[in-house]
Formats: sequence, structure tokens, C-alpha cells
Amino acid sequence: MRIFTPGLLIEAGPYALTQAEVLQFAKAYDPQWFHTDAQAAAGGPFGGLIASGWHTCGIAMRLVADAALQGSESYASPGLAYVRWPHPVRPGDDLSLRATVLETRVSRSKPTLGILRWRWQLFNAGGAEVLDLEATSLFELKLS
Repeated sequence: MRIFTPGLLIEAGPYALTQAEVLQFAKAYDPQWFHTDAQAAAGGPFGGLIASGWHTCGIAMRLVADAALQGSESYASPGLAYVRWPHPVRPGDDLSLRATVLETRVSRSKPTLGILRWRWQLFNAGGAEVLDLEATSLFELKLS
């Protein structure tokens, strides 16, 4: 069981993103031309095919689940404070996660509820930040 404390840094990855995966996700969930049509995207504002921001969030979730949430008492999230995609994600990128615990506390109204506020960042192999978000996660606390 992982103990979350303010300042804790969790790193995971890399996650190798393929063009086939970019296309599959985009066709199913975000079928905009710059995600689904490599030829058209080559002449577009990004100079090539890019992954959906929502796909990028899904990759971050996978890395967080594997590195920090497996076997934990995590059971829900009330949402995000913000989400930003400062740079595009491209097929062939190797993405790495850095999650930083910002705050932990026990709910005042439900003392069996732990609240974790943390920042998730994804970076490509060149060090460019491609995702920045702040999430709140809820955990069941086992009080003795």
C-alpha cells in the first residue's frame, strides 16, 4: 500500500505511442481530421498527425493507475481543477509521467474519506510538457 504525503513525487513510463493507437482512439472518440488523417494533418497547423488530448489524459491515467493506484483504496474522483495540453503528442512519442502530491487531508464531513490533490504532468522524450492537470482523488480510510 502506497502512503501519499505532500511533496511525494511519483514517476512512471515511458509509454510508447504508436500511430495505429492514435488513429484507433481518434476514430472511436475524437474524429477530427488532425487526429485521423495523416495526409491532411501534414499540411495542417501542427505539421502532422497528433493524438487527441483526451487520449493523452487516458495514457496518464494508465500510468498513474499502474504506478500509484493499483492495490490502493482509491475509488473515485470528483474532478479536475484544470487540464492543459501545452504541446501536441505525436505518434512515436515516448511519454513519461511525473505526479506530485500537493495535499492530503481527511474529509471533515466523512472521517473515513481521504482526499488527495495532486498534479499530473506528461513529458515527451525531448522534455516538452504535453499534459498538465490537477486531479482530486478519493480514498477509503481504514480507521482502527
